[in-house]
Amino acid sequence: MAEPLLETRDLVKSFGGVRATDHVSLTVLPGEIHAVIGPNGAGKTTLIGQLAGEIAPDAGTVLLAGADVTRLPVHARSALGLARSFQVTSIFGEFTALDNVALAVQAHAGHSFRLWRPARGEAVLREPARAALAAVGLAHRADAPAAHLAHGEQRQLEIAMALATRPRLLLLDEPMAGMAGTDSERMVDLLRGLKGGHTLVLVEHDMDAVFALADRISVLVYGRIIATGAPREIRANPEVEQAYLGEQDLLHA
Repeated sequence: MAEPLLETRDLVKSFGGVRATDHVSLTVLPGEIHAVIGPNGAGKTTLIGQLAGEIAPDAGTVLLAGADVTRLPVHARSALGLARSFQVTSIFGEFTALDNVALAVQAHAGHSFRLWRPARGEAVLREPARAALAAVGLAHRADAPAAHLAHGEQRQLEIAMALATRPRLLLLDEPMAGMAGTDSERMVDLLRGLKGGHTLVLVEHDMDAVFALADRISVLVYGRIIATGAPREIRANPEVEQAYLGEQDLLHA
């Protein structure tokens, strides 16, 4: 088995009397899509925050490519190749799609936002931005204001912004949020196209998407990982079914 690109060891985070992550140990292998699922309140968003560097753990270790990054802030982890998307779309609506991605390139390179206006014409920013838009199927929307994009397109734009930083590891927090039908299918196709060439940690409630995409799935319940395995193993796990109670039909769909 390949060495993990991402590893957590006994990660703990409490808020008051609630333990959001309870000795979470997780490994993510290079090139895989590793999904983290669980009922509402299981601790998934807290876990992603700890992986990204937004939430400091009370105990435990986060390793990226073998290096201890537990105490590194968000920007330092980004410089090491970690990028993330959020549950709520985070874009600049008044900027074009291309501008948004170029801004992500600029921020990753450590340039000041105050220099953004004169930098808009720089090929060093716009060329990787155009490539990232093409990778998510938005090349034809490059000059459209982000606020004018459909919801599904805005989610695609967020992933383009993350890809433009050339991440080694991409954390996706509910990329299907607010989507249905064709939009969901388009996002699944997009993420499937990234498979192998990128390493993804996927937090998602859409079980159809999870089981269509994931190489491995970890199930988080009350802050603890109760099972990790291939999709077929997770479907057949009685403890997972019990944790989901009335949602078993989703696991066996």
